[in-house]
Amino acid sequence: MDTTRRGNYDSGLDYVLEYGELRFTFNERDFGERVEQAAVKLQFVDAQLADQELDDLVNLTVNGEVKDPSSDLGDHINDCWGELSGPSERSLVHWLRRLVFRGAWLDQRVKEGELGVVFDEYTNTFGYVQPDRDGELIELSREPSWSRVAYARAAG
Repeated sequence: MDTTRRGNYDSGLDYVLEYGELRFTFNERDFGERVEQAAVKLQFVDAQLADQELDDLVNLTVNGEVKDPSSDLGDHINDCWGELSGPSERSLVHWLRRLVFRGAWLDQRVKEGELGVVFDEYTNTFGYVQPDRDGELIELSREPSWSRVAYARAAG
């Protein structure tokens, strides 16, 4: 008998995100990639991060802060903390967690056959459709931009 609860995404046991009755577990690589992709989508970073930068970003996402930065990105987060924090629904931490969770939730729905993936050649983006709704795109909530306090690597 399959005892897996519907909706629970699982790629490993290194990180756990819970919302209501959903419990998503991630391996270290999957979680790191999802955090990095979320930061790019939020326009907080613009390129693939170095290992120490990613460590600081994951630390921020998991712990809500970067106590001992190991990179310039960690220092940048602390320097801009007043603009990155705030009411939970407006904080960078909230949105990083939300996008990681949303991505895993969507992936799980695709895996279970409840959603399909389509590619829009005009925008070069992927979207999600419900197979039983004639290919109608699902509209995802818009995420805010953190471009005004984005991290930019020093030239050199």
